[in-house]
Formats: sequence, C-alpha cells, structure tokens
Amino acid sequence: MKKMLIITLSIIMVVFSLVGCSTEDKKEKEKSSSQGEYTIIDTQRVEEALNDPSFVIVDTRLNDAFNGWKLEGISRGGRIRGAVDFSANWLKVEADHKEDILNEALETKGIIKEKNIVLYDANGKDAQEVADYLKEKGFKKIYVYDMNKWADDAGLPMENYRNYQLIVPASIVKDIIDGNKAETFENANNIKIVEASWGEEKTSYAKGHIPTSFHINTDAVEPPPAWMLADDEILAKFAVKYGFTKEDTVIVTGEEQMAAYRVATVLRYIGVEDVRVLNGGTTAWTMAGYELETESNKPVAVEDFGGVIPGNPDVIDTMEETKAGLKTPDQFTLVDNRTWKEFIGEESGYTYHDKKGRIPGAVFGYAGKTNSYSMDYFRNIDKTMRNAGEFLDIWKKQGIDTNKHLSFMCGSGWRVAEIYTYANVVGIEDIGIFSDGWIGWSNEPNNPTEKGEPKK
Repeated sequence: MKKMLIITLSIIMVVFSLVGCSTEDKKEKEKSSSQGEYTIIDTQRVEEALNDPSFVIVDTRLNDAFNGWKLEGISRGGRIRGAVDFSANWLKVEADHKEDILNEALETKGIIKEKNIVLYDANGKDAQEVADYLKEKGFKKIYVYDMNKWADDAGLPMENYRNYQLIVPASIVKDIIDGNKAETFENANNIKIVEASWGEEKTSYAKGHIPTSFHINTDAVEPPPAWMLADDEILAKFAVKYGFTKEDTVIVTGEEQMAAYRVATVLRYIGVEDVRVLNGGTTAWTMAGYELETESNKPVAVEDFGGVIPGNPDVIDTMEETKAGLKTPDQFTLVDNRTWKEFIGEESGYTYHDKKGRIPGAVFGYAGKTNSYSMDYFRNIDKTMRNAGEFLDIWKKQGIDTNKHLSFMCGSGWRVAEIYTYANVVGIEDIGIFSDGWIGWSNEPNNPTEKGEPKK
C-alpha cells in the first residue's frame, strides 16, 4: 500500500512538472531560432509585453509596411499599436557615419540593452537580421514574433498613417509598371511616373531612372536665375507641355528626393488630384533589387489641363498671407525648416544667396544637421520617411502646435515640400508652404529680419 502511494505521488509530481515545463516553455522557450539565440513568442506574450515597460516592440519590416501598406501578403496593413521601428533595410545601406546614425536611432526609440526587445516581421527574415545585429552589439534579451499572426486576428488593434498612400513603396510602383492593379490604385486610370531632378537629363535621369518615367527639370517650375516658384501662367504652360491633366495619378521619383517632393507639391498646387512620391526615391528602387533603365522617355503634351490653375491654391502660402499670419500667432505658426546655423544667421545656406538671418516670429522646426540638402530629422538612413511620432515630438518640444495653421518654410521650398508631404501623410491638414521662403523674404528690402539665438 505504501509502495503504491509512493508511485502515485511520483506520477502526480511528474505530471505537474510536465505541465509547469509546458507553461514555461510556452512563455519563454516556445521555439528557438535557427541560431538558437532568440526566443520566438506568441501573440499573448506580445499583448502582455505591450503593457510592460520593460519591453520594447520593434517593427523590423520596410517602413512602408510600418506606415500602412499591405506588403508581403499580410492580411492587414499597418503596425502593432505602440511599436517603434528599426527596419532591417537600414542595415543594408551604405552611408557615411552609418553606425553613429543607427546608434542614435536605437537610443531615440528606446531600444537599449536593459530592455526586453521583441522584433517582429512578416517574412521570417527581417527580425532575424535585426536580432543578429543587436546580438553583435551585446543585446541579450531578444524575442522574435511573426506579425502575420497579429494581422490575421481582426480583434487585435493595428494603426497606420491616415494618408499613408501618399508615399509609395517600390514594390507597388513595380506592380503598376508590370500592369497589375495595386493597393490604393484600384481606381486610378491614367498613371504617370515622373523623375524629377535639377538640370538636364544627363545630370541624373540619363544615369538611370525608374522604368517608363519621363524627366522633369525642376527649372521648369522654378525658372533661373532666381529659382523661385513660377507664376501661375508659367505653371499652366508647364502642365500641358508635360501632359498633365487634373484627373491624372502621378508618382514622382528621383535620385534627390527633395526635387521629387518639390515637383509633387507643385503638381498638387496646380490641381492634379492624385499625386504621390516614391518613398525613398531611386535608392528604395535599387535596394528592392529592381533595375533602372537609361532609355529616355518623353512626355506627351495635352491641349487642356481640364481645370482652373491653381486648382489647390491652399498648398502655397503667399507672401501676403504669411505676413498676415505672423500677426495672429494664436492661429498661425511659421515653421522654419532650415539648419540651426541658417536659423540663427551664421550661414545663408545657399551659394547664390548671401543674406543671413531669419524671419521674426518664425519657430525653428528642424530639417538637417549639416547643409541645405540634409534632412536628418525627417528621414531614416535609407531615405524613407522617419517615424512621424519622432518629428512630432520634436515639434512639440519647440512649442509647434499642430492645431494651428502650420506654414513651412526653408530657403526656397525644396526641404519643406518633403516635410509638408510627411505632415500630410500623418493627417495634419491645416498646413501650407511659404514657398518664397528665406530667399524671397530677405530679397525684399523692407521685410524685417533678425539674427542670433531667439530669446526664451
């Protein structure tokens, strides 16, 4: 009898031990990665981690997927609410000071060694690549999750940017070129792809461009030698010469993205109803493994744009509107998106303009760290749009209230064309571009200017 009791108790202890191990395995050791270093966790653990400050949830996919696009066959587009981004694509970029840039990104996003790091993807590769990278940097508490499981459960919350469709992934552009119907383009009947760059075709376009695209020299919308936005009469002639109509869908690309965004905002201003930009430009295309072409494609002119130009005048804030807005700071903010040295008057930022300073009442809104072509505060290392929460946080610290009308300015409109679009992607609607910018303002002798650090 005693022997039977001992055997029975032993069996019970084994059963409890197995149950305990099973539960523990489910929570901590469900499945090892191919390298035996990272714990693959389930959806329940991710939900728990979202409410645990010791965890950071990281989206390792292309930033287009983070923004809202349904890529790689995922059933729902967008990201897990509360996730930050660190794309595996960033690890493939060749750039000066790459490690410094990536280290700054990790710190900004709270991806630090003391935290438990959950990396998710949808292709079974991106999270592994980022995990390997973090391991080399000394991270130890790394977990991996399959985002498809989250997307397939309609009861789990996901989020995206309201107007994510305004900046397009390379794979979607490829689908369009191949004649396929692509997400958010289902009703687009007349799609044109444009390469925008400064100078003649030989400057950039002839070296390689997105297939089927035709070239636009930015001088067409910003005539030299002033390189300021052309008047409406010139823009009307530009529209018909390059074959644009009001009902077109236009995707603008470029080696230098600011040129693409500049042309895109001009097209929106004149009244083209559906204008988008390739997120990451030519770099995104080649990093996706797609070939550029060198054949020169020519636009086909039209007789009539099909609407009044400008069809969307609110894109541009005129000099008069800007001066009036500065008198009502409770409703209007002029956001100066130049470098700090430009803002305080140490540099003009332009070889062809020597006046230095800023517009009184303007608020520093950041752009880049080095020169008038840098966009560090708004781009990732692969030239895609930065996590909007990060630049919105910067604006908040500057006292920039997105509930007011935000008028973005730089030197003459290139940098802010990109920033304006990003603000629009997020869903900020009461915005405009003071296209004359610092150059236009300072060229008028009666306009007030100031230098030095602003008084607090």
